[in-house]
Amino acid sequence: MTTASFGASGVQMLESQLTDEPMPPAPRRRRVKRKTWQTIVWFVMLLGITAVVLYPLVWLFLATLKPNSEFGSNPGLIPNSPTFENYVKVSEGIAGVPLAKFFLNSLIIAVGSVIGTVFSSALAAYAFARIQFKGLGILFAAMIGTLLLPFHVLIIPQYILFNNLGLVDTFIPLLLPKFLATEAFFVFLLVQFIRQMPREMDEAARIDGAGHFRIFWSIILPLIKPALITCSIFAFIWAWNDFLGPLLYLTSPENYPLPIALRLYNDQSSTSDYGATAAASFIALLPVLAFFLVFQRFLVDGVATQGLKG
Repeated sequence: MTTASFGASGVQMLESQLTDEPMPPAPRRRRVKRKTWQTIVWFVMLLGITAVVLYPLVWLFLATLKPNSEFGSNPGLIPNSPTFENYVKVSEGIAGVPLAKFFLNSLIIAVGSVIGTVFSSALAAYAFARIQFKGLGILFAAMIGTLLLPFHVLIIPQYILFNNLGLVDTFIPLLLPKFLATEAFFVFLLVQFIRQMPREMDEAARIDGAGHFRIFWSIILPLIKPALITCSIFAFIWAWNDFLGPLLYLTSPENYPLPIALRLYNDQSSTSDYGATAAASFIALLPVLAFFLVFQRFLVDGVATQGLKG
C-alpha cells in the first residue's frame, strides 16, 4: 500500500468516525469475461490436441480386439469382428513361459533399477555439490562427458567382463551398473537441485555435530524428494522399456522381460501373430502409464521447490 493510498483511506476513516456515517465500500475489481466464441475456440483446439495425443493409445487398444485376419484387410480403426481371443492367447504365455513370469522379470529389473539409480545418483550428487576435494571439477566434467559417449561403445567390453565373471543370463549385468551411479543424467539433475539448497542448513547441522551422512540422510534427501521422484519416473520407464540390454545378457526364455517376450510373437515359424502382439503391448503399457499418473504431481512440486534458495 502506497503512502497516498494510505492517507486517503485514513482521511475517509476519520471522516466516517466524525460524521458517524458508514465507510463507502471498496471498489470491486472488474472481472474480464471471456467471450463465448473464444471459449469455444480454445475448447475445440484442446480437444483436437488431446485427440492427436491419445490416438495411438486408442488405436492400440482397438487393435487388440481385431483377429489376425483383419490386420491386412481392415485398415480402419474399428474392428469388424471384435474378439478377446488375443487376450486369451497372451494370458497363456509363449515358449512355455506364462505372461506373469515376463511381468515379474520386468518388474524386478525396473524396480531394482529405480532403487539403484536413485540411491547411487543421490550419493554421487551430494559429493559433487557439497564436498570439496581435489579434482572435483575434472571428475564432474568427465562425468558430464559420459553423456556424449554412445552406449554401443561400451557393449563389447561390458559383455566380455560379465561373461568372464559368469553373470550372463542373470539380472546382475542389468542391475549392478545402476548401483554404481553410471547414469550421468540423473547425477547432473540432482547436483543442480542440491546446489539450490542453502548451505546454512549444512552449517547449522555441523554445529550440532552431524556428519556428511547425517546431513545427507536427514536434511538433503527430504528436500530433494521431488527430484528423486522425477528420477524414479524416468528410471522406471527406461528400464521397463529396455530392449537391447536384456537382449544381450539374457538367453533363457524364463528370464525374458516383456520387451523381449513381445518379439517371440513375431519370430515363431516365420509367421507373425499381430493380434497377440498388440494385446501384449497394450498390457505392457499399463504399468508405465499407471506409474506416471501416480507420481506426475511430483514433477510440478520439483519446479516449485526451485525457489527455495535465497
